[in-house]
Amino acid sequence: MTDQTLHSPAPRRTATRSFRNLKRGQAVIVAALVFAALMALNAFLSPYPLSYFDVSFLASGGATTAIAAAGQTLVILSGGFDLSAGAVVSLVNAVLATSMDPSNMEASVPLWTAIGIAIGMGVGAVNGFFVAVMRLQPIVVTLAVMFIVQGLTLLIMAMPGGFVSPTLASTYLGDTIPGLLPAPVTLLLVLVALWLWLKRTAYGVTLYAVGSDPEAARSTGLRTRTVTFATYVLAGGLYGLAGVFVSAQTGSGDPLAGNALLLPTFAAVVIGGTRLGGGKGGVLGTILGAYILMIVVNLLLSLNVSAYYSTIAESAVLLIAVLAGSLSKDSTLSLRLRDLSDALSARRKGWLVTQRPAEDRRLAFTRPSDTAPRLSFMQKYGHTLRHALPAWLCLALVLIATQAVLGNVFTGWRYWDSLLVLSSFLAILALGQGAVILTGGLDLSLPWCIALSGVLLTGLVGGQDMGLLTALPVVFAVAAVIGLANGLGVVALGLSPIVVTLAMNGILQGAALIWSGGTPAGFAPPVLRWMMTGKVMGITPVILFMVVFTAFAILLLGRTAFGRRVYAVGNSELAARLSGVRTGRVIVSVYILSALCAALVGVLLAGFSGQASLGMGDDYLLPSIAVVVVGGALITGGRGHYAGMLGGALMLTAMQTLLAGTALPFAFRSVFFGLVILMAVIALRE
Repeated sequence: MTDQTLHSPAPRRTATRSFRNLKRGQAVIVAALVFAALMALNAFLSPYPLSYFDVSFLASGGATTAIAAAGQTLVILSGGFDLSAGAVVSLVNAVLATSMDPSNMEASVPLWTAIGIAIGMGVGAVNGFFVAVMRLQPIVVTLAVMFIVQGLTLLIMAMPGGFVSPTLASTYLGDTIPGLLPAPVTLLLVLVALWLWLKRTAYGVTLYAVGSDPEAARSTGLRTRTVTFATYVLAGGLYGLAGVFVSAQTGSGDPLAGNALLLPTFAAVVIGGTRLGGGKGGVLGTILGAYILMIVVNLLLSLNVSAYYSTIAESAVLLIAVLAGSLSKDSTLSLRLRDLSDALSARRKGWLVTQRPAEDRRLAFTRPSDTAPRLSFMQKYGHTLRHALPAWLCLALVLIATQAVLGNVFTGWRYWDSLLVLSSFLAILALGQGAVILTGGLDLSLPWCIALSGVLLTGLVGGQDMGLLTALPVVFAVAAVIGLANGLGVVALGLSPIVVTLAMNGILQGAALIWSGGTPAGFAPPVLRWMMTGKVMGITPVILFMVVFTAFAILLLGRTAFGRRVYAVGNSELAARLSGVRTGRVIVSVYILSALCAALVGVLLAGFSGQASLGMGDDYLLPSIAVVVVGGALITGGRGHYAGMLGGALMLTAMQTLLAGTALPFAFRSVFFGLVILMAVIALRE
């Protein structure tokens, strides 16, 4: 061997290439090691040795989440979010359970599998059309589609039941090789093999390019729209396959079968190393992440920890995984920690001025001089009316339709009293959710913040008026802490609002279950019930409260420095920060405001019904977003007015009343809300 051979750069290139490949697969390697450690711990805690049956049972238990999360991975790699995954799983399960013939015990597995995948791909095509072609925000599109699909599922199957052929179970839950290879493992291996092939195709390369930098990908001539559309279609197909697998597991149908999958799928994606925002990750890590999540929950159960802690555990694992991924060199959290370290170091050396002048921290607004021409009413408020007035015009049309169908709208106070009382809940939520949306965020923790607040109140007051004096401060203090945690997760840790508030919703669900023991106790005090159902000169007292609340909301967002800073942050957080606005404080404040509004709704709902119930806030998530969007607010922030949001709340409540008076099924309301929000986003987009 010559000296030239010894010093050849080829070995160094090989070593460098190997190091890069190792670094690229670091997340998968870590996930595999964590999975192996958890499996070893599970075997250690079990009184019996790990058997083939145990492996097969674990494989089938986590396969549904793994398959659905694989579809979610594709969407997140493209830079999007898909909130409709669980709804598609439920739809496929309901279709199969209601369509299969109970007398036919040997149904065609390939046929029904293809039907399930086709249903999922159809929903994915709808998502892809609005995201890729119409250029709408993925979050609002998939959230609206989620509720549309949930409504369609309830129209197909209102109650659990139906029949799924046993051949599906024997195919998907049996053995590919008896005693050696369970069928769920084979299915997942096929998915991994298809993914390893797909990521090396032109589609796969473009997918990563779109997720990394969509503008750069578009400028280089890549077909970004086509790839984005195809991604949602492929993701929908995987959700459909997950629905087929659930059907094989249960042997029947359940219209709520996939509702619990939203949090686990996001957690599995993040645990597996896929970066929120796109461009990095893969399906293999996601599948490992799904099984890591499942084993964590199983370990808690084996340690006799209550099942009520499962959602808390899933949320905690999601947040830990996101935080671990945020420690990369170029992450928001790392940059902020580095800036803080540099600032502290500079302060110790005396390089920094101790405090900036107070005026530098304020957003400067130009004051008109005495000689400036006065603006007309339309010049001052025309832009606001352009976006807020459509909600009120739609309200007028709904009222006319209600008069034609039900009558007694324009001649009796009873209808108006009922409309104003029922719309009060959405009007209150519109302030909190609207403030968050105006800054460019979204609060998905409202449902269980509402429920936890109601459960806390009724449990603390014990049906006594005097209990309100101590219960209300506790309820609103808890809500403030919830909002503070959401805001700090977004601001201090630099995490996505969707992930933070979704995880918080899971934590609050577990907290409500633990506090109530699964069955909320206590009743609302008489004074609260009087406020929601009593009369003062023929008027329900809560209406008088809402007059004051509406005036406060309009002044808060339209006439205060806080409101101006909210709009400034929504239009451009960077520009607002350079103008001296403490953007972090503003963002934290709007999440606290949102949680306080949710707590107030929980208190009023408890008074309206006389007691609290678990899940009492589930029906208010999409409407709270719908009233903001229908009221003319831009879902990406910076545009909107509370007057329009109030009109949206009244319009949607009036439409609910109209639908309730017709022969249409209750499930149609969910479909209606989804359609309304899609149409509003299309009509009012920039």
